[in-house]
Amino acid sequence: MQTKPVAIIGAGLAGLTTARFLKQRQIPFVLYEAGSQVAGMAKSFRDDEGFSYDFGAHFITNRLASALGVGASCRLVRPYGETVALDGRHYGYPFGLLAVPRYVMSAVAAHLDSSTSLAQSAADSMYQLYGKVMAEEIAIPLIEAWSGEDANTLSSAVVEKLPSGVLKTMMLKVAARVMGRAIAIGYSREAPESTSVWHVYPGSGLGSMLEAVAAPVRDEIKLNSPAEAIYVENERAVGVRSAGVDQEVAAVVSTAPCNVLPKLVRGTNKLEHLRGFRYRAMIFVNLRLRGRNLLRDTVVWTPEPQFPFFRLTEAPVSMPWLAPSDKTIITADVGCQVGDESWKSSDEALVEKCISALDPLIPRVRQQVIGARVLRTPIAYPVFHLDYEARRQAFKESSGVAGLYSIGRNGEFEHILMEDVYWRTLKKCRQLVRYITEGVPSRVLDARLSA
Repeated sequence: MQTKPVAIIGAGLAGLTTARFLKQRQIPFVLYEAGSQVAGMAKSFRDDEGFSYDFGAHFITNRLASALGVGASCRLVRPYGETVALDGRHYGYPFGLLAVPRYVMSAVAAHLDSSTSLAQSAADSMYQLYGKVMAEEIAIPLIEAWSGEDANTLSSAVVEKLPSGVLKTMMLKVAARVMGRAIAIGYSREAPESTSVWHVYPGSGLGSMLEAVAAPVRDEIKLNSPAEAIYVENERAVGVRSAGVDQEVAAVVSTAPCNVLPKLVRGTNKLEHLRGFRYRAMIFVNLRLRGRNLLRDTVVWTPEPQFPFFRLTEAPVSMPWLAPSDKTIITADVGCQVGDESWKSSDEALVEKCISALDPLIPRVRQQVIGARVLRTPIAYPVFHLDYEARRQAFKESSGVAGLYSIGRNGEFEHILMEDVYWRTLKKCRQLVRYITEGVPSRVLDARLSA
């Protein structure tokens, strides 16, 4: 009978989902969280003026809320639109772009080109999907601003995170307007998109949602307990160290960024190749303004180089409770790298830069700004560089160490949002149970499952 616990590293959605899964099956575990509270990156902030902020964009669906048992406490998100700002004009996605002849003709020509070979890079995929004109004016500039890399050096797998198919997107967009709710489009690959899956938002913020998920496993969570080492013997995870204390374990489930694993693992060099995997840092400049519906749509994409941000989001348009009724928040997403000019800039300089760039999009915006809050994260998005794409694909199949599972967005090094994090975590949890009950290494089980 198993007596050693499973060690879980990190109390975000993936870690808490694993803990709850094991708890329901009476499998012992201990969850180590480096911070003083659960939630990971899914933190919410609320100031004294009634404005709420999230640490970046998090999208919850009614399907995920139901699975987590928090559906009753969630609010319905109103339909929202997306627009591309280009050359002083706005083009709605997808209908506005489809009304531009040169975009349509270029895309059709690309699809009819019989000489097109299998896409290797993100740039190749963009040309094949959108045609030369839209790829060069919109898609490639956005992917490069978001990733910080030349699209020719990125894997075509980057495109997998984009919504699946123009016709399906159009159908779901129309359904959203008719039904009066934000149908989820492009936010899940593990479970199907449909008109019965829409966005919701926890009434007290994302942090409260994960607090509810954590409640049944609270006694097994060790806060302020960063993982210091993962011990491996004979290519099998056997223990962890936290706060100077060693713990023998049956397996280890880590949500830490995968490039951190080589620093933690002792007893093998099989994970050394992960050190080179890179993440994109991000700065979120949250502007508080007077008024509402200041942007053309809830989301505005800005592919032109004069903009310091690549995306603007006015969340209160779809979630009015995030700001007082006569005010709003606009979040500017600024891509960067830790230590570069943007990262080292003062909050005041970043706010000023964003306000100045907003002038063409929002008339007299400076007079409407009443405050700002800047949030930084050194690890926002995995960068799928061609240099290590083969190693990334291998890592998807197995960590290479029996009993060591890397889960979650950063742990898996995947472009996945919260719903896919949940479903993919459950899949790995089932593999974990097989491993600790039958001794089946994850790489063997993965091969069986894919056969």
